[in-house]
Amino acid sequence: QLVESGGGLVQPGGSLRLSCAASGFALDYYAIGWFRQAPGKEREGISCIRIRDGETYYTESVKGRFTISRDHAKSTVYLQMNNLKPEDTAVYYCATEILELIPSVQGMCLMPGELDYWGQGTQVSVSA
Repeated sequence: QLVESGGGLVQPGGSLRLSCAASGFALDYYAIGWFRQAPGKEREGISCIRIRDGETYYTESVKGRFTISRDHAKSTVYLQMNNLKPEDTAVYYCATEILELIPSVQGMCLMPGELDYWGQGTQVSVSA
């Protein structure tokens, strides 16, 4: 099970930290990713992390602004989002997949349609 939290309304240039709390599976055998879907757009992968060793991937539009991290003790993956822009407005989801079923951390982020385990989503709105 995945449960997201931390979304909200923020002004441009502001920050938010999203959390994805995982339960019911051994995290070290999985990767977890953050995805977002804006109205009228396809769901896109923005950042993914392999829990075992922390290898990460970021899509170009968030590099230098967003940071993904994991806390083993809390079974939680975070997405720190800084310098938020109006175009970051979307519903943000976390998803997980067992490592054997993904080609790479980058590959996981590029194949949201192939992932089976999703959280319920959290709304992020960036507006003045």
